[in-house]
Amino acid sequence: MKRPLGYFSQVLFFAVLFLSFTASSQEFNCSVQVSAPQVQQTNREKFNELRQGLYEFVNDRRWTSYSFTRNERIEATIAIMITEELSSDEFKARINLVLKRPVYGTSYTTTLFNFQDQNFQFQWQEGQTLEYEDNRFTSNLTSTIAFYIYIFLGLDFDSFQMMGGNPYFEKAQQIVSSAQGAREPGWKSFESTRNRYWLAENLTNSSYANVRKFSYQFHRLGLDLMQDNLERGRQGTTSALETLQRAYREKPNLYVLQLIMEAKRDEFINIYSQAAAMDKTKAVNILKEIDPAKSADYDRILKQGQ
Repeated sequence: MKRPLGYFSQVLFFAVLFLSFTASSQEFNCSVQVSAPQVQQTNREKFNELRQGLYEFVNDRRWTSYSFTRNERIEATIAIMITEELSSDEFKARINLVLKRPVYGTSYTTTLFNFQDQNFQFQWQEGQTLEYEDNRFTSNLTSTIAFYIYIFLGLDFDSFQMMGGNPYFEKAQQIVSSAQGAREPGWKSFESTRNRYWLAENLTNSSYANVRKFSYQFHRLGLDLMQDNLERGRQGTTSALETLQRAYREKPNLYVLQLIMEAKRDEFINIYSQAAAMDKTKAVNILKEIDPAKSADYDRILKQGQ
């Protein structure tokens, strides 16, 4: 699996061993794209400069204290589509964000996050250095990207270690706090129920811990075991669904729970389509309760193998 040996040591033996590491390489292998198909712009080279600058900002910066070799970096995509040029140095855009995780013993990667932030506005001009400091809002461009990088890290670490993403979700929450005076949208609680404020709030609120426990159970105790023992791995994913069901019953309209379903729906269907009839029925009942609008999709599980 694509993770540093030291990192896996902490994951596998955390109950008896805590290790401290010094970073020797950056954490991400992140594809960065910037496009502006709707903008009338004669100088397209400036968007290439922005793309290159953001690529280096994400991939060349050290975001944690862990050691990652090049082939162990976290796979992600950040795709910015500029939709409106407000002035020569100010833009409206949307961001597509995808985070992947390898599954142990296979070439398969599972999706941890698949989201579109449609409310992104930023200032930038050619030749401008991308500046960022933790705990200080310097620009909406770098603060937004750094916010999602910390969300990526938190989700990734949560999937390997129970609540392992805490330090990174706290970093994301700090960015939200520092951005409360920003004029750009996306950071304030009253603006929307589906924005950066609520994403960070949901992931740092201990009342919603079952959502994060689901990730560890589903990935580390479920998917990662399937290569060696399919049924044991599926038992792990079913236990994870039960944890997600508890989270739903505690807070049915939780934002982050909706994001999980959007990222995982097809995978849930694939996992249980070849399961035993009893496992199929149990999973479908849980999934229909959590995600009733997609009940017809989950009925496909029951039809497989008939």
